[in-house]
Amino acid sequence: MSDLRREEHAESASVEANDQPWRKERKPSWAERRRFPRPERAAADEPLPPPALRPLQFSTRDLEPAAQFAAWQSYVAPLADVRLPDNIPQEAGFPADHVAWNLGGMLIVRQDAPPHSYMRSQAKVKGNHIDHWHISVLRSGRTWTEVDGHVLDGEPGKVELRSLGYPFRGRSTEAKSLSLFLPRALLLDVPAAAEIENNSALSGVFTRMLIEYLDNVEANLPRLAATDLPYVVQTVRNMIVASVSTSAAQSTGVDQHSALALTERVRRFVEGNLISGDLTVERICRELGVSRTRLYQIFEQYGGVHHYIQRRRLLSAHAALSDPANREQIVDIAYAVGFSSAAHFSRAFSKEFGYSPREARNLTIPRYLGQIVSPASSDNAHSFDEWLKTLGYYN
Repeated sequence: MSDLRREEHAESASVEANDQPWRKERKPSWAERRRFPRPERAAADEPLPPPALRPLQFSTRDLEPAAQFAAWQSYVAPLADVRLPDNIPQEAGFPADHVAWNLGGMLIVRQDAPPHSYMRSQAKVKGNHIDHWHISVLRSGRTWTEVDGHVLDGEPGKVELRSLGYPFRGRSTEAKSLSLFLPRALLLDVPAAAEIENNSALSGVFTRMLIEYLDNVEANLPRLAATDLPYVVQTVRNMIVASVSTSAAQSTGVDQHSALALTERVRRFVEGNLISGDLTVERICRELGVSRTRLYQIFEQYGGVHHYIQRRRLLSAHAALSDPANREQIVDIAYAVGFSSAAHFSRAFSKEFGYSPREARNLTIPRYLGQIVSPASSDNAHSFDEWLKTLGYYN
């Protein structure tokens, strides 16, 4: 075949191949499309666990103006008695909001209220036995709170610490705040060098970090799972201790040897030795170097030393009885927390809580819960008073 014929034949074959795609040369094996396994769904797309917290919400805004302040007085009565400024009539209204979350070991409360004055009297301290730490962060407004003649000026950027186990009084402008209520036991092991002083304000870099963290926690409360709650409580606790340890504002002018300081020492000792059968007035006096007369004087406002110790023991027993994992006999729990008589324990328990130890055993209360249900009445299922009374004894 001539060279011309060969070129014509090759050209013809090329054109034919282009006109018929199915005759195209097969791609090499390395160019073939590879089939990889379908990737699993990303973790971010997996359904999140259900939220653990149900907020307790109270507002006066839907009430008639003349009824708003009375409703607010009743709601916050477990904490303090409140009054309107002298120049504001009750008919003018009191639009206020109160939202609380119960993390089991800590309450978080957001409050928005008009100007008012407040007082936690000695009678109230003695009557309801709530002695938690109250930690407040102002978002707006000003407060002035007095304890034993020392006035603390509250403003945004500060973190205030106050004991509900001691009387105080004060006043507030129109203000928004975020508050924490921590059981005394949560801060029981604070080092002596970082002793928390009543009615004090914290400042400094750790305090700013604490405020930022609380803002973040508040924003995420609706999304927290039950497994998150103990970690949040412990982190807040640790940051408070760090703030106390480094704050330049620890000194409040209160004598470290005052009745208040001694009261705190006794409380810490009681909590640390609650289940001891030797928790007596004699031992407290011996260990802390205080006279019996002085001890009785200090705790008279709490119903006496014996009454205070019994109250703490009853709360400890309540925690054990309402724990689904604890199947000890009721009488064994009574003896374990320091009671020597089952009958005495039952009478004291019923008087304190309004229901018997057996009924407490039937409570359905998970370790961390945003709602507490009382066996006595379903109306108590949403009670800020009940949350305060039992704080820290369900974890």
